Formats: sequence, structure tokens, C-alpha cells
Amino acid sequence: MLGFLSCLGLWASGLILVLGFVKLIRLLIRRQFLVKAMDSFPGPPAHWLFGHSLEVQQTENLDKILSWTRQFPYAHPLWFGPFLGFLNIYEPDYAKAVYSRGDPKASDVYDYFLKWIGKGLLVLNGPKWFQHRKLLTPGFHYDVLKPYVKVFAESTCAMLDKWEEKARELKSFDISPDVGLMTLDTLMKCTFGKGHNGLSHRDNTYYLAVRDLTLLMQQRLETFHHHNDFIYWLTPRGRRFLRACRVAHDHTDQVIRERKAALQDEKEQEKIQNWRHIDFLDILLGARDESGIKLSDADLRAEVDTFMFEGHDTTTSSISWFLYCMALNPEHQDRCREEVREILGDRDSLQWDDLGKMTYLTMCIKESLRLYPPVPQVYRQLSQPVSFVDGRSLPAGSLISLHIYALHRNSAVWPDPEVFDPLRFSPENSTGRHPFAFMPFSAGPRNCIGQQFAMNEVKVATALCLHRFEFSLDPLRPPIQVLQLVLRSKNGIHLHLKPLGPGSGK
Repeated sequence: MLGFLSCLGLWASGLILVLGFVKLIRLLIRRQFLVKAMDSFPGPPAHWLFGHSLEVQQTENLDKILSWTRQFPYAHPLWFGPFLGFLNIYEPDYAKAVYSRGDPKASDVYDYFLKWIGKGLLVLNGPKWFQHRKLLTPGFHYDVLKPYVKVFAESTCAMLDKWEEKARELKSFDISPDVGLMTLDTLMKCTFGKGHNGLSHRDNTYYLAVRDLTLLMQQRLETFHHHNDFIYWLTPRGRRFLRACRVAHDHTDQVIRERKAALQDEKEQEKIQNWRHIDFLDILLGARDESGIKLSDADLRAEVDTFMFEGHDTTTSSISWFLYCMALNPEHQDRCREEVREILGDRDSLQWDDLGKMTYLTMCIKESLRLYPPVPQVYRQLSQPVSFVDGRSLPAGSLISLHIYALHRNSAVWPDPEVFDPLRFSPENSTGRHPFAFMPFSAGPRNCIGQQFAMNEVKVATALCLHRFEFSLDPLRPPIQVLQLVLRSKNGIHLHLKPLGPGSGK
């Protein structure tokens, strides 16, 4: 018996060694392919084992990338470890060559999302992506978005009431957590039709779990030995990731269960319809394709989790950085506030028709999105070869990283790129600009399906913020930009807030 077990152990060890060797050979072949594919693109020297990961981690990630983009026009190789290499692009014609097509997301990166958000629109490819996109599009129709303005305003005003109390302490405070909870509150109402009782303890736990997940995802991408699932799930970070996933899934599952149960009860259904607009979950539950096939339970949860992540974290980033830009540029802040006051008149809240009148505020929002894009970096895998404007090319199977942050600060496209100048987005200055020079919501057939929802929310929230408060910097606590899938500040965004009464003259 002992001899048999010993023999079995040797066989198992041998099998593991053979499988490990086969895996290593495959990785080396792939590395050789990626190195050869990017051979005509010079770039910063890469460490044989860590690639560019150490430099990116040891310095400020975004500053390091910007220094490389100035050194290598158009594009350069970017390696996360020895086996994962992208062509990092940040020039409009290069972006157009790839993003005007429907190439799939790079599975080497987006497969990390699967444990969290499943196979939703963000990670799907091919016919299934097309089917889901078609089923979800009605959820972002004008008629659905219109009533959300009231929801955005209610959630924002609840946050501003909280800020009135904080402002009395005459100290700066980090606005990002409150903005994050406010955007989560609006999403809970717009996605799930939740009532007006504010966020529960479970919702707050979900908010913290999502923050954890985005941080862990970015860390995993930049740590090459965590690219392997087997190794990652054995690490403390991997276990923390799985715990946070469970929190996110429990939250989504419970809300979907509650809605399905409510829809079974006719009286409950009537009660719900009496007080709320149609929401995203209603549309998902009723969605059918031409064959009458609806979303499976797994697809349903994946799309809800995707929408909750993409619609919550990105708008939090957009609003927080916009208010920082306003504090940094008081002359533009005053002009936006003046416009908002003219639009509102004697009213204290916004309506759908007001959004189209916010000309200057919209230009300031766009300029803020240029300087601080909520998703600074996105990835594709080429399904067919691509030829670039300068004659260089890449074969099918190559990996692309579009660095939106660097594209938006490319001095060949944007003169004085570090200067906040909303007039860049005036009609006369926008005419003739390259359509792929400004991509805060990506571009092409796989652009962000929820961009109009996001822009409407940012307009409502920022307009009401400026109507109620004057924002100024805390010179002792400048924000430190950090990439965690979305653009955040490592130390928060600390601002001074001064309440503006109706007779302030401001």
C-alpha cells in the first residue's frame, strides 16, 4: 500500500512538472510573438523579469507614463512582467486605427473581472456581446433617462445637506467618500428602483467592497506573479478579492430576489409602479431578443454588477475631480455658478430641459474629463492585423493599451495640455478636432453605453454643488493621482467649502 501511494505521489509530481513545463513553453512562445510584433516600436528598457512594473509602482504611475510618451511619440511597448506586453498608444490616429473597429477586450486583463462582474457587456465579445448590447440599449433611451434628473437632484441635495454641517467646522475635508455614497444612492434608485430612505448598512458595505476590488484589480495587473489564478487565489490579496466579490454578489442577488418576488405579487407591483419610474432592472427583467429569449440569471447578475461598477465608480471620479478643478480655477467656478443661477432663477432644483442650457458648465466638465479621465487606460486584443498612419503595423493577436490619460495630455493634440481651458470645447474650437482626440467614454462600436446617463448625472450634481457652495483648495493636502482602474486620489480630495446663502451675491 505504501509503495502504491509512493508511486502515485511520484506520478502526480511528474504530471505537475510536465504541465508546468508545457505552460512555461507556451508562455515563452507567446512572449516571443509579442516581442517580435512590437519590434518596430522603440520604448523604455524593460527588466527581464518585471518588465516595466517596478518603475510604474515605484514612481507615480501616471507621471512615469507621461515621461515615456514625450520620449516616444505615438506608442511604446509596455510590459507587466515577462509574459504580458502591450503596445501602449496615446495618439488620435493610432487610437482610431484600433478603436474604430470592434476588436475584443484583452482577455489577459478583463478575465480578472470575471469572478466579480461575470460575463457582462464589459468583457463579452462576438455575437453574445452584440445580443446584450441590443437588449440593454433601451435602458438608456431618452424616455428612461428623463425622470432620472429628479433622482440625481434628490441624492445630491441629501449630500449637500450633510456638507452644510461639515462646512460649519471651517476645516477642509475629503469630498470623495460622500460623492461615492451619493452616486451609489442614485444608482440604487435608478437601477433597482429603491425608495427614498437613503443607503442601508448593506449598501455602505457594498461601496467599500467595490473600492477594495478596483484597488486589488490594479495591483494584480501590475504584479506579474499574480497573473496566474492558482497562485493569486493562494495569496492574502487573492483571498481578500474573493471576500469582496462575495459582498458584491450578495448585495446584487438580494436586490434581484426582492424585485422578482415583488413582481409576483400584483398588489406589490401596483404599489411599486405608483411611486417610481421604470428602472434598469425592470428593463433587464423584461428584455427579450427576436427569438423571445431573455437574459439568464447569470447574465442578469453580470449586467447589474457591471452597471453598478461602471456607473458608480466612474461618476464618483468625474464629479470629485471636477470640483477639484473648480477649486483650482475660481474664475471658471464663478462663471459656471452664474450660469446655473440664471438657469434656475427662483427654483432650487433642476429639470430635464435645464441640462441643454448648461453651455459653459458642460465645457468645464469636458475639460475636467480631459485632464482627469475617469478610466485612464483600456485594453484590446487585435482580432485582425492593423496598419498605423506612420506605416508601422501589428499582427492579429497583439495586445493594445490605449492610455486615455496620456492621449488627453498629448501636447501635439492639446496645446498647453496641463492648463485648464474649457474654451477648448467651444463649438468653434471643437470644429475640425480629431474625433479620437477626446475619449473619456472610449469610442467606436464598443464605447460606453451609459455615457449619456453619466453626463446627465455629472451635470446635475455639479450644478447643484456650485449653486450651494464655493469650493477652494487646501494647499496643505494636494491630491495625489493614482490609477486604480478608475482615476482616484491616493490621499483623497480635500477642499474647503463655503455655504452660499441666497443673498450672498456670489
